[in-house]
Amino acid sequence: MSIIHPVGMFDSGVGGLSIAKQVKEVLPNESIVYVADSKYAPYGERTNEEILIRCNKIIKFMIQAHHIKAVIIACNTATAAAVAKLREEFLIPIIGMEPAIKPANASTKTGKVGIMATAGTIKSAKFNALLQDYHGPTHFFAQPCPGLVEQIEIGEINSQKTINMIHQNLKKLYDSGVDVIVLGCTHFVFIKHHIHDYFKGNMTIIDTGLPVANHAKHILEKNSLLTDSTNATKDIFYSTLSSEFLQKFMKQMNYGQVSEIRDAII
Repeated sequence: MSIIHPVGMFDSGVGGLSIAKQVKEVLPNESIVYVADSKYAPYGERTNEEILIRCNKIIKFMIQAHHIKAVIIACNTATAAAVAKLREEFLIPIIGMEPAIKPANASTKTGKVGIMATAGTIKSAKFNALLQDYHGPTHFFAQPCPGLVEQIEIGEINSQKTINMIHQNLKKLYDSGVDVIVLGCTHFVFIKHHIHDYFKGNMTIIDTGLPVANHAKHILEKNSLLTDSTNATKDIFYSTLSSEFLQKFMKQMNYGQVSEIRDAII
């Protein structure tokens, strides 16, 4: 393993692209290998054992094919289900996702915070332990959003069906009196504008993209893995379902220039 080797990233699909974009802004000299495991999306409907198997296969693939020096699990559900066991198995640093409980608590004025996540994340022991460890006055309202990840996975960001689903979930949080919403799923960053519109801009929305990117930089520095190269980076993106769709989605989301997009059988 060398400091010039890439950083690996993966998600159950396209959601983690929102994290990858932040990582590239914070770490512009690092090359990225990203796997969108869209063939097996959504992870929220799978068991912890199934998710762990997928994570293992993807990380092994990135190590064997690209000698990655670290991994960012750009998926809240996968982090909750598998990060502890993955850290036991692999020697490289593994960075996971966590809902932004602390910044949400600091931002709320009503003492009521909504968390939009998948059912898998909300049911997980890691998520519940995170809430139980919090002993402040803020009350958290966890809102599972069934079907929403699937809509985003097929690129239906702005369809009426997607907007209706978003509004159904937001009404429950609105009725609870929340003034801060945490995006507890990386896919939901792509519907942030719809959340703003629903609340007419009167809602603080927190996602964890930038904090995760900054944490990744800290971990690379701590492990002396931060590249000192200023050469052009090469970012490779894989899809286990369709590289053609991944390319189309990235263009739709104005992701920016990408070195290579490939299909992967993992």
